Amino acid sequence: MSQPSIDQLVIAISSRALFDLAESHRVYEEEGLDAYQKYQIAREEEPLQPGDAFSLVRKLLHLNDLLEESPVEVILLSRNSADTGLRVFNSVAHYGLDISRAAFCSGDSPYRYISAFNSHLFLSTDGADVRQALELGVAAATILPSNTSGTQQELLKIAFDGDAVLFSDESEQIYKDGGLRAFTDNEIEAVDRPLSGGPFKPVLAALQQIQMAFPVGEAPLRTCLVTARSAPAHERVIKTLRAWNIRIDESLFLGGLDKGEFLQAFDADIFFDDQEAHCDSARNHVATGHVPHGVLNV
Repeated sequence: MSQPSIDQLVIAISSRALFDLAESHRVYEEEGLDAYQKYQIAREEEPLQPGDAFSLVRKLLHLNDLLEESPVEVILLSRNSADTGLRVFNSVAHYGLDISRAAFCSGDSPYRYISAFNSHLFLSTDGADVRQALELGVAAATILPSNTSGTQQELLKIAFDGDAVLFSDESEQIYKDGGLRAFTDNEIEAVDRPLSGGPFKPVLAALQQIQMAFPVGEAPLRTCLVTARSAPAHERVIKTLRAWNIRIDESLFLGGLDKGEFLQAFDADIFFDDQEAHCDSARNHVATGHVPHGVLNV
């Protein structure tokens, strides 16, 4: 039986999110551009160590090995020049990552190429670039320094916060203005009115499409909603996903509990959240991307 057609998920990632460039960046900050260029060229045959998003990218690209179509493409976006970026591309080859397209911008922000590459998701360590990508309507997250080395299992697990990430920030605005009681009353009153989509709705939809290309129960990919919501505010979320015709594998309604240990129990390869406090907790357990979107990031 032929597999259903899959719209390719295109992910743009910065070189500092994919590889550990901390020492290189220290040379740049302390000794300047010329020293940095010499440092990178002298070490261009020395592979860089994996960065905080490396495990995620490796597992996403592995999906291409399992399907007739290639459902994922990864684009490298970098502030390096092509000259200093040669070490990055050599590292890509060293780890066997199927990445062939790139933009090296010699110090300028590469965000302007995100739409040109038809990217659905942008991952970077530069918060300003991430905000500009979100303004372009592209899902984006700032990859934070993490205390984890990535999961060793082959199963890819991606976790998302709800409001201002998968969903719009409309309910979060009510919570900010009126508190928990106003938020809860609104969610009960609007229970049958689906929430609008947030920046990561298209990403979740694309991941589900990839899952559906595998036999039922055999997809090497699981998704999880990890939200501070609890009953009765959970019902609107469930009905929203139903209205979108999007299925999520696991849903955790934590009622304000710390998310970190739950993400560790899920064994997430990455977690996306709009609130910095949640991200600070999560990154002690799993790779984490801060989504600077919504009323709590104004």
